[in-house]
Amino acid sequence: MSLVGPRPERPEFVELLARDICFYGLRHTVRPGAHRVAQVRYPYAASVEGAMEKLQYDLFYIKHRSFALDLFIMLETLRPSFTRSGS
Repeated sequence: MSLVGPRPERPEFVELLARDICFYGLRHTVRPGAHRVAQVRYPYAASVEGAMEKLQYDLFYIKHRSFALDLFIMLETLRPSFTRSGS
């Protein structure tokens, strides 16, 4: 596991989502991480549509991953802790 990358999903959900969402398996081409773009930009998703939206963020990360993007994601994840804007 790395600091930044797509969050791992429970195996039973992976099977369902991979069947319903094209390219869902591409998330597994990089190591899972504790921080992710979708965590910062999209609220909790409990539907296939929400998972599709988060997948778009994960695919963006996979395509454009770099040290600068990792740093940005980590800072955006930590920002609510320091600004008291999180819930």
